[in-house]
Amino acid sequence: MQAKTIVAPLERIRILFQTSHSHFTQYSTHWNGLIKAARHIRTSYGISALFKGHSASLVRVFPYAGINFLAYEQFRVAIIASGAPKKEAPWRRFLCGSMAGATATLVTYPLELIRTRLAFETVQKNPSSWIGISRKIYLEGGGSGSFSNLYRGIAPTMLGILPYAGTSFLTHDLLRDWLRTPALAPYTLEAQAQSSTRLTAVAQLSCGAVAGIVAQTISYPIDIIRRRMQVESVGDTKSSILKTARRIFLERGVRGFYVGLTIGYVKMAPMVATSFYVYGRMKQFLGLIE
Repeated sequence: MQAKTIVAPLERIRILFQTSHSHFTQYSTHWNGLIKAARHIRTSYGISALFKGHSASLVRVFPYAGINFLAYEQFRVAIIASGAPKKEAPWRRFLCGSMAGATATLVTYPLELIRTRLAFETVQKNPSSWIGISRKIYLEGGGSGSFSNLYRGIAPTMLGILPYAGTSFLTHDLLRDWLRTPALAPYTLEAQAQSSTRLTAVAQLSCGAVAGIVAQTISYPIDIIRRRMQVESVGDTKSSILKTARRIFLERGVRGFYVGLTIGYVKMAPMVATSFYVYGRMKQFLGLIE
């Protein structure tokens, strides 16, 4: 939670860059655009505006992380038979990670949409509250409202989470196995640990950081597309994933699919590293692994 709070301003600016917000497009192409965008938000809306939508992110992180890791373990049991090294194939690990990420995303997606819409909003008078933005999304499109509105942009999100989660778990597990090899063991394993396979804190954090960077790089273009679809009005949501991708390409070319990627690295590397580290240490503390 502390880590997400620290990087919350970065995440808000990244969302504004990803969605090509009219007030911030000018900053996204500059090498110091992050600093300029942060200064713009602070002077125009106040320091608190840098954390807009962060509460929704905090509420989402607990169920998402819990479901994600729980689902991964359950899928491992179902897909990768215990005690069968031959079944520890990379594609099986990737599949388990992808399915776990998809499961967690489906359950918590409305909070992700609310967080994005709050972060995108830049009105100075009467800014939307949680309840206000939720009601607005629910009623968009006329009529009496639709619960399906809370899942706007779910298609590109699912397309993005499958390679992201799969690559993240796969990369982490492969690196973890590699650091346990005899050649690296003297430098990566805890000397005083009862188990001969327990990685040091630095080694565990490194696995998670690299996993986050690799996964972010692979899935980032689809992340741009989903952000754009999330903030579009209902009248524009008829645009398909391909139409949205075409619009982004016509606006900014290939670079348009990587706007804010550097910010993503700054955020995701420590976030993923911390997540995997805490997850592994908690399993040891609870006696689930040696």
